[in-house]
Amino acid sequence: DVIAGFLYAILILVVFHPVVDLIDNFNLTYKYAPLIIIRTAFEMTAVEKIEEQLASLRIAKRSMLSEEPAYLLDIDVSKPAQSANSCFVAVSCSNKSIRVYNRETLNFLREYSSHPGILNGVRFAHACDSIVFSACSDGTVKCWDIRLATQKAVQIFSGYPSNIFISFDINRNDLIICAGTEKVGKDTFLVFWDARGITNCASTTKEPLGVYSESHNDDITKICFHPIEPNLVVSGSTDGLVNAFDINKDNEDDALISTCNSDSSVSFIGWSGKDYKQVYCMTHDEGFCWWDIAQLDTEEPITLLHVLDVRDAVCVENDSLHYLVGGLYHEKADKLFLLGGTSTGNIHLISCGTDGLSLVGTLCGGHSATVRSFCWNLTDESLLTGGEDAQLLLWKPGAVERSLAKKASMKIASSVQKRVRVHNSSSK
Repeated sequence: DVIAGFLYAILILVVFHPVVDLIDNFNLTYKYAPLIIIRTAFEMTAVEKIEEQLASLRIAKRSMLSEEPAYLLDIDVSKPAQSANSCFVAVSCSNKSIRVYNRETLNFLREYSSHPGILNGVRFAHACDSIVFSACSDGTVKCWDIRLATQKAVQIFSGYPSNIFISFDINRNDLIICAGTEKVGKDTFLVFWDARGITNCASTTKEPLGVYSESHNDDITKICFHPIEPNLVVSGSTDGLVNAFDINKDNEDDALISTCNSDSSVSFIGWSGKDYKQVYCMTHDEGFCWWDIAQLDTEEPITLLHVLDVRDAVCVENDSLHYLVGGLYHEKADKLFLLGGTSTGNIHLISCGTDGLSLVGTLCGGHSATVRSFCWNLTDESLLTGGEDAQLLLWKPGAVERSLAKKASMKIASSVQKRVRVHNSSSK
């Protein structure tokens, strides 16, 4: 019996030893597996969290329709100079007016309507959240102080007699304003002014410092100063060129850092990447180009991505992509996002990578017509959008809209429709 028991014990060890090893190995793997999983999740958190927040955007506020509805062409929010959050929203409208709203409530505050021409952009100063600028086709850039109960601009930056401004921007330290002109004859200009003294509230007219006239040969549709370096500016034109300049240089030839060709008319430009060393643009035929100008002095290609037609490149399930509105580089996620939409008001958020474009999410139920403008606030991940339905909407992650206003048939009637209505309602 003793011998039999001893042999039985040996048999148990021989037969089940691999199982014991397997269990031990499993315990070892199980012990260290969570560390591997946690580290991988930590590495992916930044981008995934941002994309999740963007996909969860919901309507928080909706502005009241004004008595005179108009397309909302451009949006900017005041910079948080004196407070933690920006307080004001400025919107340029198709009826040649600028409307100012409270950012959190979207309550209407005031309107500036003394514009003899078409408005092309609106920008807040960086150092003073009550100063807002606008460019006009009458050849001026005007400065407004929303603290003052007056329709008069506190300062006017006048161009040369033939100038028709269709784009502009102000640099990071509020020292230089640059505006781009429509082509008149053979001439197209980047016009520069000294913006110092804008907070003195003295109604004066300033003449230009000078112009760049050789780098573009058609309408200059977009201008965008560097978010960090006040001396860097990029311009885009219907000639297809996207030019980057260092305005600290003595002349235009020396100032031109790079010229990138989009092969189509430029509709939007921006800076991206760490330290904002990349430039991207969108075109009027819905193309997309993305360049790394930090690679100019290397053997590496500067083109990161070139998509001829984004509408064909992005797959949108049960919907479509009709147009692009603009883009935004998200610093926290080190990620470039594009914003597009449909003619019925749906908004598509698109993630951009060197391997291509992919849909992040779609915002529905807000606008009922084409979205023309937007402004992203990275502080609270909120989004402001404006469109041809005359609506200004504030989107926030997980928000719930308290008052649901009817949005059916809110697209603004065309001038033809208005004439038909008047004719049909007239007495005979």
